Amino acid sequence: MRKTLRDYFKPKALSLVEEHWENIPPELACLVRWVVWKDNKVPRIPGTYQPASTTDPATWRSFGQALASVRCGQADGIGFVFTDTPFAGIDLDHCLRDSRLTCQAARIVAQLSSYTEISPSGTGLHVIVRGRLPPGARRKGDVEMYDTDRYFTVTGHVWRNFRIIQRRQAELARLHAHLFGRPEPSHRPRASPLTPDSDQELLRRAASARNGDKFARLWEGDFSDYDSQSEADLALCNFLAFWASGDTARMDRLFRQSGLFRPKWDEKHYASGQTYGQGTIERALAEGNEDYQAASNT
Repeated sequence: MRKTLRDYFKPKALSLVEEHWENIPPELACLVRWVVWKDNKVPRIPGTYQPASTTDPATWRSFGQALASVRCGQADGIGFVFTDTPFAGIDLDHCLRDSRLTCQAARIVAQLSSYTEISPSGTGLHVIVRGRLPPGARRKGDVEMYDTDRYFTVTGHVWRNFRIIQRRQAELARLHAHLFGRPEPSHRPRASPLTPDSDQELLRRAASARNGDKFARLWEGDFSDYDSQSEADLALCNFLAFWASGDTARMDRLFRQSGLFRPKWDEKHYASGQTYGQGTIERALAEGNEDYQAASNT
């Protein structure tokens, strides 16, 4: 028999949760991707209330454990972590006033037509869909979009009967393109007199440059300077884009030798079949970070 959300609660607790918590989609509730929050919404580990990380699965707990923390008064709310799962979240801030949506929010909700709930503040909406975001920006004005290394507060307070998570890959891609534009990455190598012939010499020059300490930490797999490993992956690819003169094959080969390399690099993350690694390299080339243009002191 299929498990329902009522199975997560003892009968005496049903009166506390049946209004909103039961609306949380079962495909989210069955995953061990839950944290809790209080006041400033910094993610915490259910039960211990120690800091949680959106990049460390060891700090996530089950839906039932997260809800228990709220019921006992340890936390104000629960949150779902977006990671290597087929879900993406769209955060619409300051869009709800007097039970009416702003024009932009109304268009987005109608376009996606997927699970939508009211945020804890009562002034925003969270939309959750099945799909992967294309590479590029993640925030513009009052709209944010994430599919990894972030968490959303979850209330179960459904907006206008949008109760089911729908597959919306094409709609998600169109919305992203509408908000941020379509990236036009160039795969042509960028001419640079600094480009060494051997990988060994390339790594030596990168590590001995003025910002070589940052490169070295990333190369060894240390991403403590970044909010997530995904951001560190992009930072290392920015370095490699400069030192390899935009040679995508060489960037990929070098990244695989670094301490940041993980199986996620080869996983397909986009509707086009593009992998996470290919998307990260493409994004680094599109950004063309000029901080590295005068990096060498050799």
